Amino acid sequence: METTHSPLQNHLLSALPDDQMARIAPALELVAMPLGDVLYEPGIPMRNVFFPTTSIVSLLYVMEDGASAEIAVVGNEGIVGVSLFMGGETTPSRAVVQSAGHAYRMKGPVLKDEFERADTLQRLLLRYTQALLTQMAQTAVCNRHHSLDQQLCRWLLLSLDRLPSNKLVMTQELIANMLGVRREGVTEAAGNLQKAGLIEYHRGHITVINRAGLEARSCECYAVVKRECDRLLPDTPV
Repeated sequence: METTHSPLQNHLLSALPDDQMARIAPALELVAMPLGDVLYEPGIPMRNVFFPTTSIVSLLYVMEDGASAEIAVVGNEGIVGVSLFMGGETTPSRAVVQSAGHAYRMKGPVLKDEFERADTLQRLLLRYTQALLTQMAQTAVCNRHHSLDQQLCRWLLLSLDRLPSNKLVMTQELIANMLGVRREGVTEAAGNLQKAGLIEYHRGHITVINRAGLEARSCECYAVVKRECDRLLPDTPV
């Protein structure tokens, strides 16, 4: 069955007035986002931004020894590449596709021109950046003070909010890289959630069967990020 794609599947783009959307539509290019694809590397100048629609991108901080930890996730609620329109041009993090799907790509100069018009798109991007900073700060707190079970619940819930279904394709090794922990720890945490009847996990496929249970088991970090996103960002498009 052929999937229908539209820029309006991205919440930021769907919130634009019709005249602004019509102006930028020719500059939006639909691109496939394969699992594990690297969009940005630390310190490399950015040339494009991405508006995810059916994919999720993980922002990772990579240490000198190669170890990494996720600092934020971006899905259909936002944009990948905030450093470009904020004037930084580069970022110290790596952007990797966490869940395969599609996104709309826009060249950096086009986005900067639109941003400098100081209209609806600029306001949306600034509010999204504030929501992203909240997610980054809460992730740092969560990684320091909460158990791996709670971190995994938070990560699963954030991913579910950005996907059209309750299924994720993700190996334990990739989850371990995202959370910055050993693979054995993820195996134990995922096993605990499965025994509690919250998820089913088999060969890289995670199905959430009790979302309410995940929310109850998660720490307050997920709720803090969710409230701030709901406050700052446009409603989910129909």
